[in-house]
Amino acid sequence: MSIYVRGYPLTAGSLWGYLWGYQQGYGGIGMAFTDTTARNAKPGDKAQKLTVGGGLYLLVQPNGAKLWRYKYRFDGKEKLLALGGYPDVTLANATKRHREARSLLAEGVDPSAARAQGRAERRALEENSFEAVAREWLAQKEIVPSYLTKIVARMEADVFPYIGQRPISLITRAELLAVLRRIQDRSAIETAHRARGEIGQVFRFAMQDDRATVDPTTALRGSLKAAETEHFPAILDPKPLGELLRAMDGYQGDQVTRTALRLAPLLFVRPGELRTAEWKDFDLDAAEWRYIASKMGNHHLVPLASQAVDALRELQALTGTGRYVFPGARSKARPMSENTVNAALRRLGFPVGTVTGHGFRATARTLLAETGWRTDAIERQLAHKASGPLRGAYDRAQFLVERRKMMQAWADYLDVLREDRKVIAGNFGRVA
Repeated sequence: MSIYVRGYPLTAGSLWGYLWGYQQGYGGIGMAFTDTTARNAKPGDKAQKLTVGGGLYLLVQPNGAKLWRYKYRFDGKEKLLALGGYPDVTLANATKRHREARSLLAEGVDPSAARAQGRAERRALEENSFEAVAREWLAQKEIVPSYLTKIVARMEADVFPYIGQRPISLITRAELLAVLRRIQDRSAIETAHRARGEIGQVFRFAMQDDRATVDPTTALRGSLKAAETEHFPAILDPKPLGELLRAMDGYQGDQVTRTALRLAPLLFVRPGELRTAEWKDFDLDAAEWRYIASKMGNHHLVPLASQAVDALRELQALTGTGRYVFPGARSKARPMSENTVNAALRRLGFPVGTVTGHGFRATARTLLAETGWRTDAIERQLAHKASGPLRGAYDRAQFLVERRKMMQAWADYLDVLREDRKVIAGNFGRVA
């Protein structure tokens, strides 16, 4: 004779289930439930509930799906908590989740609300991954497209694959050091230092709304090999500079390149900023060029000497209807190549290692200082950010007035050198 409990035959396996139920604290013969019971449960015309105990049951759907459910009451209301589906969630796992939910309930916490909060916290961590925050930072960063492209490429190649999906608030100093040393170990020391600075900017951006609490890169100072300072070839003596200017005046190439050669020493901006200059940023009547400095991301103003305005007005007749002041030779929709100015210098007979477009910045910095101009005015005109007491001075109107005078004096000084006239060092265009 067979003994049945709730329609199920009492076998050796189900008897083990009863005893297991007592041990787990479900109590009584009502816990006649094993993995075999779940596996053998057949779907019917209607959903069936196979009780495990303590509010836990297996819901067998007509389509064959088997779902663990926990029915409980909280604040006088009946609620239901899904615990997963069988067989992905075994009986042992389902009962474990059930016990955890009952423990929360005993502490006065609604298990459903706790799960929803956990999901929200996990979603917040995912949405605030390093890559998500970094791309948000990049989107609001006001820098020229060419420099932005370099930062994005560096992040996508060297940073995102390793920490991109990590929640930014959980990234440690050790993780960042591993990323940076991976870059350094391929002999890209300068790139590693640049990456450290950019990663630090992302963390400081995240700290503005508490998505991160610290910038771990500050603890990494001194952890990388020292980067070698990059010195661009430049002419720093007046006489050879005059020879260079005369040679540049004799350039026989196209007008776009000839004007770029003319303006490079006059304006001494970064080569990428010059070649990507757009007409919309110029006010020739006011003798001003305003744009976002590529490296620092700060708003920058270049006062234009009369010589620069004349050169630009002449070029405007040729390229003024387009976007770029110096459009490319193959497509007007793109700026001139980054090699154009340096290639022109090579054709003029100045070999590699003697002078570059970027070198005009060092030329201006050195000779302006020697002719008596203040260092803070020179540095501001180079689009270098100030720190300490100079930061406020950069915004004063009288400071801009000084820079206007300096840029016109610099253009006049270059004319004197070009014409091979005598220059009184330290007393040319000097502000009293």
